[in-house]
Amino acid sequence: MSTKPTPDPPVAGRLGTPSTPPTARWVWWAPFAVILVDVAFELALPTKFASGFLLIAVPVLAAFTRPARTVAGLVVLALALEVLFAWRYDHFDELHHVGLYIATAIIGAISVELARQRRRDARSLVQAHSVAEALQLMLLRPVPPRLGPVRAAGYYQAADRRALVGGDLYDLVETPFGVRVVIGDVRGKGLPAIQHVGTVLGSFRDAAHGIADLAELADHMERRLVRDTAAGPHAAADCAPDTELFVTALLLELPPDSREVRVVDRGHPAPILLSRGRVTRLATRPGVPLGLGALADAATGATAHPLEPGDVLVLHTDGVSEARGPQGAFYPIEERLSVRFGGRDRVDPGVLAAFVRDDLADYAEGTCDDVAVIALTRADPV
Repeated sequence: MSTKPTPDPPVAGRLGTPSTPPTARWVWWAPFAVILVDVAFELALPTKFASGFLLIAVPVLAAFTRPARTVAGLVVLALALEVLFAWRYDHFDELHHVGLYIATAIIGAISVELARQRRRDARSLVQAHSVAEALQLMLLRPVPPRLGPVRAAGYYQAADRRALVGGDLYDLVETPFGVRVVIGDVRGKGLPAIQHVGTVLGSFRDAAHGIADLAELADHMERRLVRDTAAGPHAAADCAPDTELFVTALLLELPPDSREVRVVDRGHPAPILLSRGRVTRLATRPGVPLGLGALADAATGATAHPLEPGDVLVLHTDGVSEARGPQGAFYPIEERLSVRFGGRDRVDPGVLAAFVRDDLADYAEGTCDDVAVIALTRADPV
């Protein structure tokens, strides 16, 4: 198990702008390498070897990494060397050399334009990434370190490292009924999953301030999910709606006037409680996931559990509990937390979230699922 110091976790959801892999160093220096090799061949080989023909590759290689002005300069240099080498051996006006000059000039002009287009595409890509990052960070806001009487920390990692948002979701809001938290996991991946994440978070943020009963809030979110899914772009005439849509979710409420936490479980892994050095998983009343409410025999009610100052709640998605180690075993989060924090009366949420992040990375050596972790504690006595 990892025993290295665990720094505070990064702000949840803020993973940095996706970027393309860097260009290999040899590609960067390839045009100059070709020029040096060509000069060496011209000086070392007999005159019957017209090595100057290698220079025709210089503009194309430069277009991959260099700006248009540099490419144009290398085109001029390549033409000058071709003329110089041909003139040196009195081949300047031979037909095949003249064809070489013309081909180099044509390829050079095209390479200059390719370099310009590459720079335009790079600027457009950076702009698109910036817009995507702004929109995605609006969707999954950073976990606030303090929200009323609650201290929190967490981290988020999308399965697709090129994206900032996947199919997992979370949010924390302070309402007249106390601090309310949602964490969930949308079935599926890609753009449809992100669309459903927006629907669930939008309905939660809209209704969390107005609906007093936590179970009724979950029902409201389900109705909104089903309605928006039926009316969404994927329900067009040429595309059947997703009949297997569902979202596993936990809704928590920490009332301002009592030492308890209320939990509504809609098919999601139950919260883990660290209390007085012990690690336990809270007992909930598991209901059907959001979107499958029509299959339930009865409404899912809330459960209440005592929560003293210093107790820490750990919420996570199945990207944590279903991550597999080298031998195929699932990540034993309760066991790892017990070994790391067992016996401690108080644990900082930031330290705990950072431990799960680092320990999971060491255990699973990469995960193919989205991961969301939130740690909560009541900061002040009631």
